Amino acid sequence: MEERAEIADNSSYQPALNIKGWAEEDRPREKLLLKGKAALSDAELIAILIGSGTPKLTAVDVAKLILAAVNNDLNELAKLSVNDLKKHKGIGEAKAISIVSALELGRRRKETLASAKTRITCSTDIYNYIKPQLLDLPHEEFWIILLNRANIVMRKEAISTGGVAGTVADPKIIFKKALEQLASSVILVHNHPSGNLKPSAADISLTKKMKEAGTLLDLPILDHIIFTDNDYYSFADEGIL
Repeated sequence: MEERAEIADNSSYQPALNIKGWAEEDRPREKLLLKGKAALSDAELIAILIGSGTPKLTAVDVAKLILAAVNNDLNELAKLSVNDLKKHKGIGEAKAISIVSALELGRRRKETLASAKTRITCSTDIYNYIKPQLLDLPHEEFWIILLNRANIVMRKEAISTGGVAGTVADPKIIFKKALEQLASSVILVHNHPSGNLKPSAADISLTKKMKEAGTLLDLPILDHIIFTDNDYYSFADEGIL
């Protein structure tokens, strides 16, 4: 088996120096052809992406060290930038770009699966629907989801992008987009990269303004979701809307 040493303890990890000396069925590419993609570990799949290691580390060794740095969490790996990955030995710009590109394709695949006609029935539906757009972001973004009378998603659209601490959402822009699409209702969503689910005073104020304006325009705000990678806060569920 290719993974001859698990990185449970980096201090005791001894990399295999020469991948050519391994049995053919244990090399990542050959293993994929012989046993199928599901037989490969995360490290082996990343090793295929980066292609080669260093004079002292195989591609699998380099991949294991990268994964160890993010506690073997692919979601954390997806948050790394090209420059973050280049800090690892054996990872130059081209290899870093390959890793980032592969993880982005995975994210877009999730987005494609979620793009079929979706009916919103609860806050969990909202969270799962918008997850491909907001998962792993290091900054705040504000999105709207427009629904028809049957609560089926017509479209979702980014309204603004901000920094780590906040972003600005203009009610005039939000309602303009909703009216242009002849939407029947609107859902507001923004993320908190910090993981804090508590709404800020600005979040509460904006929600109240949007609710009042939506009532006047016969374009109700059904919910406002604060998104984090692991959970969410629903203004509707909390009785604020």
